[in-house]
Amino acid sequence: MLLGEYAQKLDEKNRVTVPARLRAPFGDGLFLTRGLDRCVALYARDGWDDFVAAQTARLDPLTREGRQLERFLFGGAVEAELDRQGRVAVPAPLMQHASLAREIVVVGVRDRLEIWDRGAWELGLAELEGSAEVVAERLVRDAR
Repeated sequence: MLLGEYAQKLDEKNRVTVPARLRAPFGDGLFLTRGLDRCVALYARDGWDDFVAAQTARLDPLTREGRQLERFLFGGAVEAELDRQGRVAVPAPLMQHASLAREIVVVGVRDRLEIWDRGAWELGLAELEGSAEVVAERLVRDAR
């Protein structure tokens, strides 16, 4: 399970360093794609295969929305590997999608890492902290 929040800086080649304690799942390669909420999602190979299987089962390519979401998630995806220092380059289209500047935050979110612009992360976190209890209660109520 991928957990934690790590403040970092992109280097001059737009590479992000995967925190050492989170690198093991990415030894066989990884996939970067557009994340929801304007971040970059980073999946290990097994996690990517599970993600693709789940989305393929859920998204109907005969609907406009299904095709649009497939394009969004898979059209921007790239396969990559960590270098010896545990870094991976973020391609320009993904940098643009997430509005990444030099200051970033890498967040472990269960089955993936998310790469956020630090300002966007801090703003989103502040909004969530003010409403997390309300969201949790609504999710429980809706599940009943």
